[in-house]
Amino acid sequence: MHMPSTPVSNRSRTVELDSAAALSAMLDTIATEPRPDDQLEALTLAVAADLPVLLWGEPGIGKTAALAQLAEALDLPLTTVIASVHEPSDFSGLPVLGDDFAAQGVPMAPPDWAVRLVRAGRGLLFLDELSTAPPAVQAALLRLVLERRIGALQLPPGVRIVAAANPPSSAADGWELSPPLANRFVHLHWTHDHEVVVRGLGGTWPRATLPRLAPERFSDAVVFARRAVCELLTARPALVHQLPGSQARRGGAWPSPRSWDMTVRLVAFATAASSSPDVLSLLVRGSVGDGPGFELLAAIDRMDLPDPETLLADPASADLPERGDLRQAVLDAVVAAVRRQPDEGRWNAAWTILVAAAQTGPPDLVVVPATTLATLRRDDWEAPAAIEQLAGVVSVSVAADRAAVQAGL
Repeated sequence: MHMPSTPVSNRSRTVELDSAAALSAMLDTIATEPRPDDQLEALTLAVAADLPVLLWGEPGIGKTAALAQLAEALDLPLTTVIASVHEPSDFSGLPVLGDDFAAQGVPMAPPDWAVRLVRAGRGLLFLDELSTAPPAVQAALLRLVLERRIGALQLPPGVRIVAAANPPSSAADGWELSPPLANRFVHLHWTHDHEVVVRGLGGTWPRATLPRLAPERFSDAVVFARRAVCELLTARPALVHQLPGSQARRGGAWPSPRSWDMTVRLVAFATAASSSPDVLSLLVRGSVGDGPGFELLAAIDRMDLPDPETLLADPASADLPERGDLRQAVLDAVVAAVRRQPDEGRWNAAWTILVAAAQTGPPDLVVVPATTLATLRRDDWEAPAAIEQLAGVVSVSVAADRAAVQAGL
């Protein structure tokens, strides 16, 4: 016999929903903690520099969550726009006929989210799913990203722009970014940290904070950044503009006058914030690409190296870098300086420097410079006693090379 079910009162339903909401609220309550995070610091520095940032990462890796947490930490209202579900007119403006459009023209009305940003005067505009936006929408986004204009509306200076994209291989109906749009962003590749994820699921996530910019370092930071970029491009003019050959690489970071200008700003901000080399590397390579970025980072390393002429003038007081690659660069520069201006006194001074390098660091670093320096000797120059101190190092290296050749290594 079928028994009618007991009706559930509206009151009971409300109680159950309230209980469910209470449980959800407990799960949504999280704590934050300061934790070194190179990705997060690079992102916050680029945002502080008022440069558009594009986060690349696989779906579900936490790009959107990172932006929401960043907006909350910086006390910026977050406006999320899914680029792929909008029409080009949503970014270029919708035409609206006025009373006398023949005389006054047709104004381009901005969307409501842009009006809200202008009214607030500040905010974080998050353009999500950028790689699923078709080419026509990407073209409409150019003016928004570069000029901060939507139709006839100018976004206020307090608005920052961050976008996110999945690689085309994992994006739904993904498109490669057009080169003009890609070149307007600082590209950061977002990856997950296992420990951060596990601790976050336990209720504690890293806290996004703006790195402290030291005002007393501003002038030096600007001079340093401009000098670093200008010296590299003076020596490597081909790097000023290099449009990649493949479409995939054109959709990422590549060097152009625009992206080098962004790089100057990023180097200055990272210097003023005393950021780590790893953070600076993320920012520089995210602006001009890996190849040019690594060249700039190497040039920055060499900027603080001692002048070889100063070392040759007072070899007994030579202070050589501890890091092996930088020490090697200094020794090579000393030998090159002697080659450019050969003189017995300079030649002897270089030997003194090489001996000091062998005594205070890995002896194998002096093998090539010593061999090259020996070939610069003139017939009327007496061999200094320092050569004998290095003879053992050079002979051992030569013997090791011969043994490696015989062993087929």
